[in-house]
Amino acid sequence: MRNHLTNLALVVGVSFCGLLEAQDSRLSSDLRDAVSSHRDVVRGWQRALDPSELSAAEEMDVIVQFNDSADDTDLPRFGGTMKHRLASGNTAVFRMNPEQIEALSRDARVRYITPDRTVEGTLEHANPTVFADIAFKYGWDGTNIGVAVLDSGVAQAVGLKDSNCSKTRVVYRQSFVPGDTGLDDKYGHGTHVATIIGGNGKCTGVESEDIRKTFRGIAPGVKIIGLRVLNQNGVGSDSAVIAAIDRAIALKSQYNIRVMNLSLGRRIVESYTLDPLCQAVERAWKAGIVVVVSAGNHGRFSETQGYGTIGSPGNDPYVITVGSMKDAGTPSRADDTIASYSSKGPTLLDHVVKPDLVAPGNAIIAGLSSSTAPLRANYATTAVSKSYYQDESSGVSTVYMRLSGTSMAAPMVSGAVAAMLEKFPSLTPNQVKARLMKTATKTFPIMTVATVNGISYTSHYDAFTVGAGYLDVWAALNNTDLIAVPSTSPLSPKVTYDTQTGQITPTPDSLVWGDSLVWGTSLVWGNSLVWGDSLVWGDSLVWGDRTTLGFSLVWGDSLVWGGSLVWGDSVTTRSVLTNDER
Repeated sequence: MRNHLTNLALVVGVSFCGLLEAQDSRLSSDLRDAVSSHRDVVRGWQRALDPSELSAAEEMDVIVQFNDSADDTDLPRFGGTMKHRLASGNTAVFRMNPEQIEALSRDARVRYITPDRTVEGTLEHANPTVFADIAFKYGWDGTNIGVAVLDSGVAQAVGLKDSNCSKTRVVYRQSFVPGDTGLDDKYGHGTHVATIIGGNGKCTGVESEDIRKTFRGIAPGVKIIGLRVLNQNGVGSDSAVIAAIDRAIALKSQYNIRVMNLSLGRRIVESYTLDPLCQAVERAWKAGIVVVVSAGNHGRFSETQGYGTIGSPGNDPYVITVGSMKDAGTPSRADDTIASYSSKGPTLLDHVVKPDLVAPGNAIIAGLSSSTAPLRANYATTAVSKSYYQDESSGVSTVYMRLSGTSMAAPMVSGAVAAMLEKFPSLTPNQVKARLMKTATKTFPIMTVATVNGISYTSHYDAFTVGAGYLDVWAALNNTDLIAVPSTSPLSPKVTYDTQTGQITPTPDSLVWGDSLVWGTSLVWGNSLVWGDSLVWGDSLVWGDRTTLGFSLVWGDSLVWGGSLVWGDSVTTRSVLTNDER
């Protein structure tokens, strides 16, 4: 590799104004646009502007994926400044100007280059709703299972100590936020997520006889590994998330990390086969870690009725992608409905069926990192009255807050996975995913309508809205299927649209979960007898025809929504939710 890279000096000398040719395929679309824009400026100004000054002024951070491993001696020869190499070995972060980026894209050793995109951070009724309370009564609480929480950090908060309130269960913390090594949760999102996964409802500082109710997480025996990737504003970067994923893989044996929760994401720009975030979560999955990702909160995107709005890395077919249900403030499932903000599939560009599951995510009460955390301090809807859970008390809680979003639904599933792995420690990520999807409840209404701020949103309960169904922790714990699922076959299926019939169906080669009698679509996804009509996979009643804008956005190659932020996707932070549906 070293001899090959030595020739880069010759490549850099090529005129920057030359047309992008074969190297175009190695640049993401957003990066290609930036480079092309810069080239146009150079052409327009000709020699009136010093090219070196222009280049320096437009340097940017890029993530470079190589076809094979590169060492520290070789990497600087690519030009620019190498900020750091990610632990995967074949990925590095560079600071480069557009001229250097274009030159680098010509090198055959380079697989793909993307910007270091920005990211932000996608109970009391939820526990019985998904039957986690039954699992807890039988002792399945995720004890000794390590759960990596990649978020805004995890505070040593209420509910994250042992049963004696003497020792923390947050066993490791590290910050990947550039320039900020602080370990505490300065935003509030990560602590809330962590206590949904593993809060035990104890150590509140209030005498037990004064407490009317507690807010226990799904698996209150887990160990939490807090990997901080979002800053005090809930924003981070691709490279920070990737570095944290690689760190979790490295710590897997030390802390028995079997689960990874990512209640965050950003818009899809390229196929998951090229997206560096997706490639990172696949590495974790293949290392034996079950990766759970929030679907996103763009389900109200009017042009597509919310379809095609799943974020990255939730678009990766390996991971378990989770949408949000409303538990209606009751322990019964009968009155539960999909949250209209919950993002829907199929995924842009690849048309993967997502989400995989849905779980409670609306108005969830869980731990508060600090009463001054921006999420709590800036949004009145997050407040929980002390009188709600404590006798003879008034004012606002300093230990709990209420958030909504698929960010809150994902940790429900992460907690369920921890309980499953405590009971069945030999399960592979593939088998965990298959069991969860097979046992998910598939009884839904045909459609519901939610009215928010005077606007009505119609939700059809098809596979692109609710996936394989509603999380059922107790059913998953009682499933003993040990069908040999090959290592390459947990993939959520891809779908195609039949222009003649208007039907959307899974492609035959994507349903590789084995015997149709066991893992086929009729059992994992349900069928017309279970779900009530032909909207299991969707039809023209939902999608319209090929002439509509929504159709072209979902099934074409246009970008649909949002900026390239990695978001921590609790929708309260966007002030778009009412008391009826936060």
